[in-house]
Amino acid sequence: MNRIIAFLAATVFAISVMAQTTQKITLEDLFVKGTFRTHSVSGLRSMNDGEHYTVLEKGSKIVKYSYKTGNEVEVVFDITKVDDAEISSFSDYVFSNDETKIMLTTKKQKIYRHSYTAEYWIWNSVTEELTPLSKKGVQQAASFSPDGNRVAFVRNNNIFLKNLKFGSESQATFDGKKNEIINGLPDWVYEEEFGDYTKAEGFNRAFWWSPDSKFVAYIRFDETEVPEYTMPMYAGEAPRHKEYSLYPGEVTFRYPKAGEKNSLVSVNVYEIRSKTTIKVDIGEKTDIYIPRLKWTPNANDLVVMRLNRHQNKLDVLYANPYTGDSRPIMTEKNNKYIDERFLDDFTFLADGSFVVSSERSGWMHLYLYDKQGYELAQLTEGEFDVTKFYGYDAVKKVYYYQAAVESPLRRDVYFISRDKKKKGKISKQKGWNDAVFSKNFKYYINYFSSSKTPNLITLHENKKGEQIRILQDNTVLKNTLKVFNIKPKEFFTFTTSEGVELNGYMLKPAGFDPAQKYPVVMTQYSGPNSQQVADSWGRGVNWNNYLAQEGFLVVCVDPRGTAARGEEFRKITYQQLGKYESDDQVEVAKYIGTLPYVDKNNIAIWGWSYGGFMTCLSMEKGGKLFKAGIAVAPVTSWRFYDSVYTERYMRTPKENPDGYDDNSPLSHAGDIKGRLLIIHGSADDNVHTQNTFEFTEKMVQAGVQFDMAIYINRNHGIYGGNTTMHLYTKMTNFLKEQLQK
Repeated sequence: MNRIIAFLAATVFAISVMAQTTQKITLEDLFVKGTFRTHSVSGLRSMNDGEHYTVLEKGSKIVKYSYKTGNEVEVVFDITKVDDAEISSFSDYVFSNDETKIMLTTKKQKIYRHSYTAEYWIWNSVTEELTPLSKKGVQQAASFSPDGNRVAFVRNNNIFLKNLKFGSESQATFDGKKNEIINGLPDWVYEEEFGDYTKAEGFNRAFWWSPDSKFVAYIRFDETEVPEYTMPMYAGEAPRHKEYSLYPGEVTFRYPKAGEKNSLVSVNVYEIRSKTTIKVDIGEKTDIYIPRLKWTPNANDLVVMRLNRHQNKLDVLYANPYTGDSRPIMTEKNNKYIDERFLDDFTFLADGSFVVSSERSGWMHLYLYDKQGYELAQLTEGEFDVTKFYGYDAVKKVYYYQAAVESPLRRDVYFISRDKKKKGKISKQKGWNDAVFSKNFKYYINYFSSSKTPNLITLHENKKGEQIRILQDNTVLKNTLKVFNIKPKEFFTFTTSEGVELNGYMLKPAGFDPAQKYPVVMTQYSGPNSQQVADSWGRGVNWNNYLAQEGFLVVCVDPRGTAARGEEFRKITYQQLGKYESDDQVEVAKYIGTLPYVDKNNIAIWGWSYGGFMTCLSMEKGGKLFKAGIAVAPVTSWRFYDSVYTERYMRTPKENPDGYDDNSPLSHAGDIKGRLLIIHGSADDNVHTQNTFEFTEKMVQAGVQFDMAIYINRNHGIYGGNTTMHLYTKMTNFLKEQLQK
């Protein structure tokens, strides 16, 4: 009996201690202190020998590691060891092909989502000299020539070449002018909508060196007929905008809205030796896109990807760099639109054959073509989507890829041979896996996470998949999670009234009691081919966890149109953006309201960007289902959004007026019954504040009361200074006032 009493006393004491030591999440933890920050391995580069890789450490040195052992081998470069260095740190680096030179990126100044200006420095490991790339002004998109003797870059919309041997700088184009002509950089809409998923910097460079270093091919953008958009700029945080202290300033840029004129694009090849420019024949039609250029491995041909404005027909052309003559090699067609993955998965093999991604079977799969453009084989097949192509191992004769085979919620890494005799799964853990291979495919670094496990980065030998070393396991974060008693997502599925099964997750309130009824906050994005419901760490501990701690049941469901469930599911929204997604979110609210622990009279929905669009439209359709909603930077009419993105899914307003207007929140503003908080940044170059202003006017005239917040000089991300804290404090207070009082 005494033992039982002692045990019970100890248990009660332990529970009491746990209750006292469990900390609560604060907004400062999330947005100021970085308490739940997930660590990764930054600046990782595989070296030519395939036996070593490098990483950037502390912003000042590049360290070489052995794949075989995972141990540090040497410090390749350390800026603190360079005598009289004019810089003390750098944010990125890239080796020349022979690895004797390193280009360092410093003083980055962001322009739009991916573009930036910077000051680049070149380290020559042979001469041990550190020199600036140029002293004539900041640069953009600097790139080594394959032989390492030159660097091409852009300044003031013109292409320049730096001869590293002699230190001379020459100009290749001369007609560049802001808001008129751009050489070698994408215009706003190309940068935003033809992003390169294989690169962290996206699509921010529109010139390509030939493999023999004899040519620079580039896209020229003539923006003169593209309509302009102007944003006001205020004093804000002086002295940054001190000049605007009395009268607001403005920023004007070219932005083609749906159905409006795009840039006229042309393709040119600049020959280094003769300093001459050849114009490439890309056909007679001018209302087209050229989203990528590439080169064949032997440098004999420039590869031009030509996409029609409907984005359902893509021609691959081979062009002679000396004459500009071109010829079609293959054409990819789709009865709706061609997924962007085709652009970046298009990969040449050493013999000139190439691999592409295509949805022609109804699922995203890999196909092999010979160098003349004839299909040789479908490499992957089945009712699943391939989500990334890593490359071809010429020794093992296998292709590596990532796919959602077992579940759309998870990702694994696979390999397969052309004849299918060799195939298998490399990743071992259940969740979200991604890989970075050594150049010879002998080793790989696996990036793993799950809804319960923060990023786990491990080094593996590829022959048997044996783990060599843990590079990052986020132990500190794991211990922090224990202190805060963070609960993982609970996944679920439900079937709508139309018979569609949807995937979702929920975060239950702290101290959840199924006998109580809780207010609900529905969070979602819902955009085409997006995914929020995934067995991954994702953005980790965030505002959703905070809301759960504060007594809300947080629910997220991916509607129709989202990723990894095949083309039919993904493209059902074609020409009707918003219709099926909002129908599904309304169904979510109805379903959640039937759960015994849900207060069906206190349900809110919120989202950002496309998610903001969905918030507005769902509240209009759902009526009294939604007590409240928050729309951050919402699209309220696709007529206001850019041409490339919008027309890909909707065609033009002239071709599809009903699709634009029937599913526009502007058309149904009077149907909102709940309380809406609408938020926007006044300097949002992506989703213009025009969307919010036009929508709020519709609500005013319909007699719908709402709350509104405008953050001056803030872009689509609405951040900087104390902005993020202010934003999330406002949203938190709004939800508490609407749902908990």
